[in-house]
Amino acid sequence: MELLKLLYEYFPMAVNTGKCLVFISEDWRVELTEHKNSNFSDSSKNSPIIRVRIFKKALSGEYIPGHFEDFQLDTVSQLAEQIEKYVQSAVGQNIREDV
Repeated sequence: MELLKLLYEYFPMAVNTGKCLVFISEDWRVELTEHKNSNFSDSSKNSPIIRVRIFKKALSGEYIPGHFEDFQLDTVSQLAEQIEKYVQSAVGQNIREDV
């Protein structure tokens, strides 16, 4: 959860639910969750994984899960930058302002 707290500082428009960071717009929901690397044989990466899940709002008003991507980068600034690029590409909006 420590990494999510650092990302929360980078994305002030997010809502911290205690379990994840959430960005919501009229058409999209984006969730960032922190996971520990469960592959103990891979000692090269000890940093947590941030999973970014994208949901699209259906005509019924419910958010339908779309795709997700896992991020594991060395620095928080690199991580936040790549997450921002990914979400912008997926939803076509800037998550720091619009989503």
